[in-house]
Amino acid sequence: MVIIQNHIGEIKLSRQFFSQLIGNTLVNCFGVVDTNAGNVRQIMMNTLPFLKNRLQLDKGVNICPTRDGKLSIDLHITVMYGVNVGSVVKNIQHKIMYAVEEETGLAVEKINVFVDGIKS
Repeated sequence: MVIIQNHIGEIKLSRQFFSQLIGNTLVNCFGVVDTNAGNVRQIMMNTLPFLKNRLQLDKGVNICPTRDGKLSIDLHITVMYGVNVGSVVKNIQHKIMYAVEEETGLAVEKINVFVDGIKS
């Protein structure tokens, strides 16, 4: 949970909010075919049969607030065969950074994109 203090009070933003914001942005990026499980909880969600087919926008998204109030984001994706992976990754980083900073006003320190696979 990320807490923002201002002169009126405090605003609490959950990890689920960030995961869904980033997941919505990520699925609309060119070249991204799928997101992959990035931690143990997400792997377990993918193996349970009654949860497997449910749309999970937070799959492949890990958020870590840093000590100086910025965010560190890890993304696990599968890209389309034949695309320039470098340009897809740069596009993802720019879109995610813009979406998070525009919606929340928080700065993003880094966005790590892990390309786990390629699909045709």
